[in-house]
Amino acid sequence: MDGERGAAEGTEDGFERRPGEETVTLPAAFDAGLYFIGRIGTPWTRRADCPKNGRQTEAVCTVRVDPAYVPALQNVEGATHLILLYWMDRAARNLVRQRPRHADGSRGTFSLRSPARPNPVALSVVELIRRDGDTLQVRGLDCLDGTPLLDIKPYYASTDSRPDARVERAGTTG
Repeated sequence: MDGERGAAEGTEDGFERRPGEETVTLPAAFDAGLYFIGRIGTPWTRRADCPKNGRQTEAVCTVRVDPAYVPALQNVEGATHLILLYWMDRAARNLVRQRPRHADGSRGTFSLRSPARPNPVALSVVELIRRDGDTLQVRGLDCLDGTPLLDIKPYYASTDSRPDARVERAGTTG
């Protein structure tokens, strides 16, 4: 592990490390396979320009589903909101401890919503504006243009919302 790299030191994945960040060596082989079902179009081409989360933007984004999966969109217009799962294909995958820009110290990757993680699966609840054939217009995304799409699910406020949920930020420097 090389957990003491400084912020000025570059890395082979192209992302600089902040003090307190820690990386691991990834396994040589994957445990599972995935099928990308489409691509997401957004106004953002650089990581620095992406909103921190989908609620910080009103940008209308495009979800283009590959032809083989278009039949799976049947009745999707019945949902006002969707859950999109996507693959943050340009994120670092070897960080186990990260130092967010807004934090005093490092935090474990699994306590963060950062795209940098062993399996860079991201989730957003988006508002469905309209469907046009193989394309969905949505609001509420936070990813780079061209991000691969993994899945689409309807959002059910009755089962997906957890109003009492919270995240404690105590003990973040250890």
